[in-house]
Amino acid sequence: MQAFEGDLSGLWRLQDRDPIHHLTWDWWWWLVMLEDEGGNPAGKQLMVLWSTKDNPIVEVNGVKWQPVGRPGIDEDGGIAIEGMVAAWWYDGKEMHEPLVLESCRIIVVGDGNPQWPGESGGAVVAVNEKELSMGLKPDLSEFWLRLETEHGSFDLAMSPWNPAMSTARQASAVYAKGMGYDILRLHGSICKGKIAGKEVKGSAYFQKVCVQAPSIPWFWGVLHLDDGSYIDWFVPHLSPLVSVKDSKPNRHRDITHFPLSQGGLFHDVKNQRSESFSKVTVERVISESGLPVFSIHLWNGRSEIRIEAEAVSRAHWTFDQPTRGGIWSHLTYNEYPLKVNKLAIKDENGSRKRNDWGTIHGNAEHSWGLLH
Repeated sequence: MQAFEGDLSGLWRLQDRDPIHHLTWDWWWWLVMLEDEGGNPAGKQLMVLWSTKDNPIVEVNGVKWQPVGRPGIDEDGGIAIEGMVAAWWYDGKEMHEPLVLESCRIIVVGDGNPQWPGESGGAVVAVNEKELSMGLKPDLSEFWLRLETEHGSFDLAMSPWNPAMSTARQASAVYAKGMGYDILRLHGSICKGKIAGKEVKGSAYFQKVCVQAPSIPWFWGVLHLDDGSYIDWFVPHLSPLVSVKDSKPNRHRDITHFPLSQGGLFHDVKNQRSESFSKVTVERVISESGLPVFSIHLWNGRSEIRIEAEAVSRAHWTFDQPTRGGIWSHLTYNEYPLKVNKLAIKDENGSRKRNDWGTIHGNAEHSWGLLH
């Protein structure tokens, strides 16, 4: 592939839906998974988020954020928002969180805007003394991601991997009273660049999201396999942790969950096909390190996937906001770089196991609370 494919115009738009006070939440999100020269099988990982929320005040990891007003959109589609840029960095040994956590004005331009030099592509740029930006070149050949941080500069470029991974895919849902979500994803790209002057390489996942609904607990995860295959899973659920108001991990009441839906996807390079799964289970136990080990099972009648993945570190974000009646709601959102210990895939063509691949990088999410 010479360029990213699919409808990418939605990357540079907001408010395709009428916003809902307290609920509308928009963000651009990169997860970068890099090789580790020290041999750590989990590699290194960087997460970056540019976000805005329709709420007068939100506390993020205890930092007060006041995203005043709704996004301003000019006649050419340029957007100015009062937002926040957040990031964490796992360097293969230590988790640096937050790497970035800054409230600032954010400018979005693209798709023929006079301020953008092309009919395609665009950029999301923080108006800040430090560079905190992402964008897509006008010829759609490459994304950039640039951060200036106290741990050095991050200058990364993401190029297409294969059609299944690097074609934009959209999903949406509409619920009652205008609630719902819109998601645009690029499941994978090849990443190269420099961090603090040192060359790095690996892969990256991207999504641009608008959510207009209460944020309930979920399990989510993604794996990038070195042959260009991809696996993900998503299980939103209810559990005894829905009423939790803080970020303390490994609670006694975390004993069960009740899935509200189940979904998974497998881009299979060997069989040259993509498969969806509507039967997915996620279980977790706590290892001696105090971090979870996830067991994931996906099946659809033709193919079956079993994964055992061990968290090697934890990054977490807490969100607290006042809602109707002055009540405060809470969400803890955990992200775990993964070491994949076991992988078994069975289909009509036979079986594959973990040693059929070399490098597998991945990340798992687990959240609790109810943000509304």
